[in-house]
Parts: sequence; C-alpha cells; structure tokens
Amino acid sequence: MPPKGKKKGDDNADLGHMQAARFGRVKNTLTMGFVGLPNVGKSSLTNLLAGANHAEAANYPFCTIDPNVVQCIVPDKNFKYLADCYKPPSIVPAALKVTDIAGLIKGASEGAGLGNAFLSHIAAVDGIFHLVRAFESDEVIHVDDSVDPIRDLETIQGELCAKDRETLESVLVREQEKVRKEKGLSRSAEPPLSDSVKDAYDKCKKLIDANTPIQTHADFSAAEVDHIRDWGLITTKPQIYVVNLAQKSFIRKGSKWLPKIADWVKEHGGGQIIPVSCEFEQNLFDLKEFPDQQKSFLEECSEQAKTAGLKGPQAEVRSMVPRLIRAGRTALCLQSFYTAGPKEVRSWTIMKGTLAPQAAGVIHTDFERGFIKAEVCAFEDFKALHAGAASMAKVKEAGKYRQEGKQYVMQDGDIVVFMHNTTSAKKK
Repeated sequence: MPPKGKKKGDDNADLGHMQAARFGRVKNTLTMGFVGLPNVGKSSLTNLLAGANHAEAANYPFCTIDPNVVQCIVPDKNFKYLADCYKPPSIVPAALKVTDIAGLIKGASEGAGLGNAFLSHIAAVDGIFHLVRAFESDEVIHVDDSVDPIRDLETIQGELCAKDRETLESVLVREQEKVRKEKGLSRSAEPPLSDSVKDAYDKCKKLIDANTPIQTHADFSAAEVDHIRDWGLITTKPQIYVVNLAQKSFIRKGSKWLPKIADWVKEHGGGQIIPVSCEFEQNLFDLKEFPDQQKSFLEECSEQAKTAGLKGPQAEVRSMVPRLIRAGRTALCLQSFYTAGPKEVRSWTIMKGTLAPQAAGVIHTDFERGFIKAEVCAFEDFKALHAGAASMAKVKEAGKYRQEGKQYVMQDGDIVVFMHNTTSAKKK
C-alpha cells in the first residue's frame, strides 16, 4: 500500500524548496553557513544552535577567522516518540551541520578585510543563513557605525553578486573550451555554444546585475540548471534571511525594520524571513540548568507580550532555535527515516526524492549493493496502531507494514528495515 498522499499546500511547499536547492550537490551531508557583516550575531547564534559555546563570540570584526563548524541536533518529536517507546541503550538523532563564517565587509569581493578567504568559505557551504542586525546596542559596535539592516542587506548581497559577476566573466570561455575538448578542436577554433548555455548565461547575468540571487528565479529549464550547477555561483545556494532583534522587539513581535526588510526581500526575488533575538535566546539558554526559572522567564516574556497588546498564540514567546534548524534542513531538501529496535533508535538523513536502495546505502554501502527490499511503516501508522508496544506486531496485523522495492521513493518519517544479501565476489 502506498503512503498517504500529502495536502496540496504541502506539495507546493516541497516544490518551492526543491527549486531553491536544484543547483546544489546531491549529498546527504550538506552544510548551512551563517553569512553577514561583523558583529551581527553570527557566532552567538551558531553557539546557541549547537547548544554550547563552540565559537569565540568576541566583539570585534574578525573574531571568527577560520570557519567554525558545529553539529546541531534536529528537533524531531517523532524521533523522540520512538526513543521513548523503545527505550534502547543507543539513541542517535539527526544533525544539521552549520558553519559560522567570519563577517564580510564592503569590498570583500575585491579582497577588502579578509574577503577573498571568506567568500571561498561561503562557496564551500550548501545553503546560507543571511543574518542581519536590527537591534541597537552601545556595547556591540557596528562596522558601519550605525544600525541599518537594509544597507547591510545591500552590502552583503552586493558582495555575493559581485563575486558571481566575476565568475560569470570566465564562464563562456570555459564552456567553449569544454566544446573544443568534446569535439577534438584546436585551441584557435571558436565553436558556437548551445542555446541552453547562452540562455542560462543571459538569465544569470541579468539577475546578478539586478543584485538578485540566481536561486530565486523559477524560469530555468532542466538543461540550463545542469549548466549553471557546474559554474560554481554563490547566489545559486538556498538562502534564509534571519533578522536579529532586541529582546524587547522579539517579545512584542514588532520592529520598524521588519516591514522594510520584507519589502527588500520581495524586491530581490523573495525568500523566507525568520526573526530571532540572540539576546532572548542567550538569556533562555543561560537558565537551561534551572527548568523552573526558565519556565518563569518564558511566562514573564509572555506577560510582556500581552501587555504590548498581543493575544492568544501571538502572545506565546518561545525559542526560535528549533525553527532555524528545521528551516535550514528543509532549505537543503533533507529529510529523515528511522531505524528502531531494542538496541538502537536512529534517525538517518537523506535528500528528498532518495530511492530505497540509496537510503539503505546511507547505513552501509553493502546494504545498497545487496538491496532486496525495504520493509516500511509510516510513523503516523506506527503511532496510531502500536498500542504502547515496542514492536510492529499491531502494525502488521492492520496491514500497514509494507514491502517496497528498488523504485520506492523514501518518505519523511518512514520507519524502515532493509533486507539485503551481499556475497563476496567469487575468486577466479
């Protein structure tokens, strides 16, 4: 029996995320990177995402010189449910890799500051958290001496587009060289380029000249995407805009900058915007050893929200760290499947659209090589039917335990047992 269909809105959301990630590498271990000006909160937020102070969050422009990489545990209530059910000695959740990249400044594409090195660090990640500062503080200096997130957005986007413009200058030469090699032509020959190459180049150049990320453009053919994927352009990476607010603004869910930022993002191709507050998150994190105090702090924040006129769910104040991690993972088109038993419950990361044999290969290459079938149960079916037992007996009785073959497309939240048979090659 095939898995339950998704709602139409979910399909549209999936298409949007797949479109954003279509230029990326096909891997199960992809990385998000924080990009922004110095002192906007990149290191602080990276520390908070990882749940520990891994990066040196000092208050000077280039405190993060080498990219600092952390593993962020993916919040997953379904995985927690399985772990609580099976209670195994080994519990291994999924993780998102996040890189804290040092701050860019105006002129970075031409080598200003430590620009060239940092731009290469950005090129090495698969998706971008574009962090901008929208809080005032006398204690945290701003590289441009004043807080203006729109100016900062223009600066960072301009530097990324400038680097892509530089890359595009050599694209046609490289494409011609590729044709010469394929056709065995001399270096003096001037072979014509295909229409798909020329169209892809023209569209990219138009977007870059308008200071608009290439990944926001929907009208690329499959052939054009294949060409662009090989060109190594930074703005083809999925991008999430993260706005760092003061705690007060975050609690009352208002800032004079948020509507202006939303308008700017819309004018530059659109994208997801997530308001956060490093100040709030740090205050909450500092109370992690004192659950009662942490609860009181959140209640106090909610009361402040109500005083500001917010009602119902709008008045609820909570950490945005889980949402950020999930958003980064979604932007990279990653999802999970689970293996569950008395010895271990584990969440495995794969890309959306992965077939069962390739998913098996994430566990062990022999599983993919000797793949026979996958025994699959949707998490929701397990939750509804297992009757408290740490087994699939009730699920099987209800006919919800399926056998799938090599063409099965893995679904997010599948609980799987892979059947395989790998024999050593016969000696000659």
